[in-house]
Amino acid sequence: MHITKAKIRNYRSLAHCDITFQDGLNILVGDNEAGKSTLLEAISLALTGSLNGRPIAQELHPFLFSMQATRAYLFALHEGKPALLPSITIELFFSDIPGLAEFRGDNHSEKPAEASGIIYSIGFNDAYKDAYVNYIAKPKDVRSIPVEYYQAVCYSFARKAVLPRHIPLSPVIVDASRITTVTGANRYVTGLIREALPTKEQVQLSVAYRKLRELFLGDDSIQQINEKLAERHGEISEKTLTMTLDPTARGGWEAAVMPSLDDVPITLVGKGEQNTVKIKLALENGSGANVFLIEEPENHLSYPRLHGLINAITKKAGARQLIITTHSSFVLNKLGINNVILFRDGVSIRLNDLSQDTYEYFKKLPGHDTLRLLLSKRSILVEGPSDELIVQKAFHAKHGASPLEKGVDVISVKGLAFKRFLEIAKRLGIKTDVVTDNDGDVAALKAKYADYLAPGPISIRYDTDEAYPTLEPQMLKANNLGTLNGILGTSYGTSEELIAYMTKPANKTDVALKLFDTSETLAFPGYINAAVE
Repeated sequence: MHITKAKIRNYRSLAHCDITFQDGLNILVGDNEAGKSTLLEAISLALTGSLNGRPIAQELHPFLFSMQATRAYLFALHEGKPALLPSITIELFFSDIPGLAEFRGDNHSEKPAEASGIIYSIGFNDAYKDAYVNYIAKPKDVRSIPVEYYQAVCYSFARKAVLPRHIPLSPVIVDASRITTVTGANRYVTGLIREALPTKEQVQLSVAYRKLRELFLGDDSIQQINEKLAERHGEISEKTLTMTLDPTARGGWEAAVMPSLDDVPITLVGKGEQNTVKIKLALENGSGANVFLIEEPENHLSYPRLHGLINAITKKAGARQLIITTHSSFVLNKLGINNVILFRDGVSIRLNDLSQDTYEYFKKLPGHDTLRLLLSKRSILVEGPSDELIVQKAFHAKHGASPLEKGVDVISVKGLAFKRFLEIAKRLGIKTDVVTDNDGDVAALKAKYADYLAPGPISIRYDTDEAYPTLEPQMLKANNLGTLNGILGTSYGTSEELIAYMTKPANKTDVALKLFDTSETLAFPGYINAAVE
């Protein structure tokens, strides 16, 4: 039993998100602010009706709605146009098995086909219709969505109201990095320990703590203090004031006992060890869950420690569904590229949905190279180290900053691999420039990139002059013989001699480094200038 698909509308940064999952392991990879954490949060909310450990009614606020939906509503309201109050919907499709027959129907966005699942929505409550009319009587005064008039409801695809406890999928969401304060970390870990302990052992711990309280009250010094306080009867209160320990539930052992590792309080050990303990305890408590949602397990961990944690996670998950978000190439490679979902602003693709050649190519690449295109705001693909240095130089000359400072990644790609990267860029709509030589055959170049020559996020940058087929002649064309001789420390009398020197394989990288390091003003070919705009 697992989630096969999630369709989210107007929830936080996910104005429109459709994503499919497989049984077992799913690895979500994407940039910061891509919506990965929001996706896990939305799935947990739909399955539990809770947000941040509290019922949604206590956590509902205007900023749960996407900015697009909020702005559209306010604009229409302020302009005197029909203003439709936005709603949040989270559809979760479940695996089609006999045990989910009561959740099967056509109450979903893909009707008329029947499927199993739930639709969780946060929308306007018609019971407040009159109050809402009064609220918008002065439209210009409305600055946010009136969530006070909203309610959350959950229905099965069979159109029956569903309570969270009746949903057959039970999630565990783990984000150890959210617990940042000392008291918060202690409370979080202690709570996990409490849940992990059998009832009998919880009782034993509670009894032991109560005995400790009694010893405290029986201490001679405490009794002397209480006797002195009793002598001041009437000064502070008509009742006798004494020092004691909180005997209520909130004053139980959980509030006073500090978990320790090798006798060091857990809040004082390394962040990596803290996060590992939190994640493992959360998984231990989730023995009855069938969906694990884990946020960036790599936080503060070295590769060896992360290796151990990943092994523990996969072992504990067993056959249950596991959805992990990560920025780590190590996590990606360790868990398997065939489980990767590339995620960007609600758009997602799986690497094993790509063409077979492209999938096999990325499967063999180091994880860092696999992720670079996805995690950049924009990419420039070049043919080798020399081209990479010159493009970096041109970019800095244009913008006064390195490409990475501006969120642009210059990636050195070889041969047919250009089209592998472009297949991902096209599917995700990532702005990408290809800086390439014409190799003396512009027609062949156009044929090679025929699928990417139309206007769009992908631009193929090259020079049409076949007399200057590669980067080195192009740099000479953009500058002059004297300038390049001066920078390179050479004294060639003809362009042909200098080009022969620059293009010699043993010299190419050294030439590019000298051009990159020079303080002299350099000009760059037009196709490179276009790429770094």
